[in-house]
Amino acid sequence: MKKVAVIMGSDSDWGVVKGAVSTLKQYGVPCEVHVMSAHRTPEAAHNFAASAKENGFGVIIAAAGMAAHLAGVLAAATTLPVIGIPISSGGLGGMDALLATVQMPSGIPVATVAVNGAANAANLAVQMLALSDEGLAAKLEAKKEEMKAGVAKKDEKLQAEVAAL
Repeated sequence: MKKVAVIMGSDSDWGVVKGAVSTLKQYGVPCEVHVMSAHRTPEAAHNFAASAKENGFGVIIAAAGMAAHLAGVLAAATTLPVIGIPISSGGLGGMDALLATVQMPSGIPVATVAVNGAANAANLAVQMLALSDEGLAAKLEAKKEEMKAGVAKKDEKLQAEVAAL
């Protein structure tokens, strides 16, 4: 199974990013987590992304706040899919990071999830890997069924409360 790289621009992003790592581990997807900066260590970020495919990675998740150029820097150096997690930091509530992550030039795509959407970044990475991994695809199907059953159970409880009024 291919690994997922989870790269964050600062260790202060870990509070959000650990949600992605937790989700990947729930599916049994191996991952590596690193701190690299698009601005402070651009060479390290570029070199990591440029060699990621040959190092066994299938997807890169990049989390950054404020200027949030990390996902784009990584995407520019690889053909692997890159998923950006804009992190809420600073005075704009993550809107600056969202716009910096999603506004990529043609030919350098970055799939972008919601501000602080680490779990969905991991879910999207799992879906990408599941395209060529039937076991992982089956785990995704089981999770969807579990979510569907959970909603039905909540509705059943709500209907009982409404009927009791």
